[in-house]
Amino acid sequence: MKIGVLSDTHISGNCSEIPAAVVDVFKGVDMIVHAGDLVDLSVLRKLQGLCPDVKAVAGNMDHEEVRGLLSEKMVFEASGFFIGLIHGYGPPDQLLKRLAEVFKKDKVDVIIFGHSHQPMNEKIGDTLYFNPGSPTDTVFAPYRSFGIIEINGKIKASIVKIKGTVPR
Repeated sequence: MKIGVLSDTHISGNCSEIPAAVVDVFKGVDMIVHAGDLVDLSVLRKLQGLCPDVKAVAGNMDHEEVRGLLSEKMVFEASGFFIGLIHGYGPPDQLLKRLAEVFKKDKVDVIIFGHSHQPMNEKIGDTLYFNPGSPTDTVFAPYRSFGIIEINGKIKASIVKIKGTVPR
């Protein structure tokens, strides 16, 4: 199973579309996961046009229409592994501690999150913490990125850097 992972797309007036590099890769995935801050529902519709299986949660910058449709937290199963999905909240220095607390009763194998715009792919204890970064941010993120998680009896996750300019 191949999962395309996004967060912090912030698609609105500042950036009008998901970068082509993301769209090209996500055409061949089995599932797409978005960890919040879509901002506009058009992002969800675009992702659903690329893959019928889309999981998404609301983030702190999402419009009310998005927050009314999506939950703040989700746990789902993918090829025998349990994945926790949340945007994240609060200052970045305590983010991992807050995430661990939110999912402590869920016994997840992976926590996918966003919020900080800082890509992360690190196993802590028995849990993989995975933040795909942002595919559109050129201010707070170290580079534009998204993620791929492959599950084939084990979990292999990678951060994909996007080259080129941000679409406007």
